[in-house]
Amino acid sequence: MTTFSDPQAVARYADGPVKQVPGFHALQQMTSLLLAESVPEDGHVLVLGAGGGLELKVFADAHPGWRFTGVDPSAPMLTLAQATLGPLVQRVDLLEGYVDSAPAGPYDGATCLLTLHFLPAEERLHTLRELRRRLKPGAPLIVAHHSFPQSERDKKRWLDRYADFAAASGIAEANARNASEAIGVRLPVLSPEQDAALLHEAGFESVELFYAGFTFKGWVAYCPSP
Repeated sequence: MTTFSDPQAVARYADGPVKQVPGFHALQQMTSLLLAESVPEDGHVLVLGAGGGLELKVFADAHPGWRFTGVDPSAPMLTLAQATLGPLVQRVDLLEGYVDSAPAGPYDGATCLLTLHFLPAEERLHTLRELRRRLKPGAPLIVAHHSFPQSERDKKRWLDRYADFAAASGIAEANARNASEAIGVRLPVLSPEQDAALLHEAGFESVELFYAGFTFKGWVAYCPSP
């Protein structure tokens, strides 16, 4: 995640996801709706990987009674989140760190969008377990990140599609190809089956795929009820 310590990368962040993540705005809206199925009107939601504040603003605009705790390892990204939120920041506690830095809660729901693909499987499992420990019984967790088949042939096909989408959305062709290659080499991406299995292993139940956009997948899962 060191990329987001670069001030220029931070400045470009708000524009980047729209051009790189198919249905980016719809993903945020769907996440907000899935949370609202379970989170009460005065609920408290944990947002892991909150830097930039894009999803926090969507959630806070749609649900004026909700409070939020946003956690991110990048201080510059948290500064950007403050600017993105404007007066909405009054309902948000922003903390620098990783999942272990998050208060114990318990929370009525949690999200982790476009973040887990940075973490190797063991660290990802730890993060999911710590998120579950901080949730109330029956509370939802919503995650979305790069997740695609991992055979060499399948990886190339899906990463080419990722690059095609980015280029068609306005990113320079060479930059789109370089980003695609970097994802394939540097990120510890898992297959969708492995991702779903990790959610189950972390103790979540009723794991459901709700979003698929080329190399990106999203799931909603629930903390077990007593």
